[in-house]
Amino acid sequence: MFSFVKLALVIPLALNVRAQRPDSTSICDYYTTALLKDNNSTNQYTLLTLLVNTAVIGNYTSNPGSMVAVPGILNPNGTVDGKKVNLVPYFSGALSSSNVNDVATAVNWLDDGGAAPLMANKPANGTSSNQYTLLTHLYSYFGGALGCTQYGKDKFPAYSGSGSQYSVHKYMALSNAEVTYFITQVGLSAKSFGVSDADVTSVGSLLTNTFGQRCAKPAPVIPDQGNQLQSICTENDCPQADGGDCSAYAAVNEPVSSTATATSPANQASSTSGGGSSSGSPNAAVEIKPLSIFSLLATMLVACL
Repeated sequence: MFSFVKLALVIPLALNVRAQRPDSTSICDYYTTALLKDNNSTNQYTLLTLLVNTAVIGNYTSNPGSMVAVPGILNPNGTVDGKKVNLVPYFSGALSSSNVNDVATAVNWLDDGGAAPLMANKPANGTSSNQYTLLTHLYSYFGGALGCTQYGKDKFPAYSGSGSQYSVHKYMALSNAEVTYFITQVGLSAKSFGVSDADVTSVGSLLTNTFGQRCAKPAPVIPDQGNQLQSICTENDCPQADGGDCSAYAAVNEPVSSTATATSPANQASSTSGGGSSSGSPNAAVEIKPLSIFSLLATMLVACL
């Protein structure tokens, strides 16, 4: 496991890796080498674990190193252009917003430790939960999207979820502010580890153009999954993609508050989320532990490097 000691060494190194990346080297490969030295499958997967976990829960090391503050996707007090954003209900099972067998379903995706295992550089406490499925899918998905050359090899499992992110998110009715907030957290996470402004912009543009526009034409993200509908920004305030085909997308229905027990999509063949076997109350308290005092100080000392 990637230890806190190693993480404490990696983050200060992030301040020194903002050199120009060669066009012939993928973002994943370049920053794996810059931060973790050996560009192998284990280190590439570690890099994606660090980037995704930080995007999800915000800065979590006790040695801030980078002064780039990452509030985190699970921060209930997010804002975009003055608009309040709270994505937690989509993850906690408080809304019937997950697509399970093409039915809007309440699923608790934080059912195996919440933030605590992420702060230990893990996806979850165990390996059979919704949370484990979600986080490991994110590691692999972003690894494929960012051009990790060890993706699908040895210690870097290939993405095994749905090829259509529209299908995954169709019952969430996400707004422009919500999708923008999500993408911004990914960019801030990358920047906190020393990814250059040019590469952060490149990643942000990729995510926005692929997922952040209504009615976008089918496009590939994971090469072997082919062209798929990818728009997750479906509300009317989302910008419409050039040449988009809105007839390919279903009418948008707002997710309803869940009062039933959140389910697990495990062992359901057409589920968009894959494995996972734990279930829990959608309104149960989600364990989002506070960051250390050092990380809180870091979030107050934002520096746009």
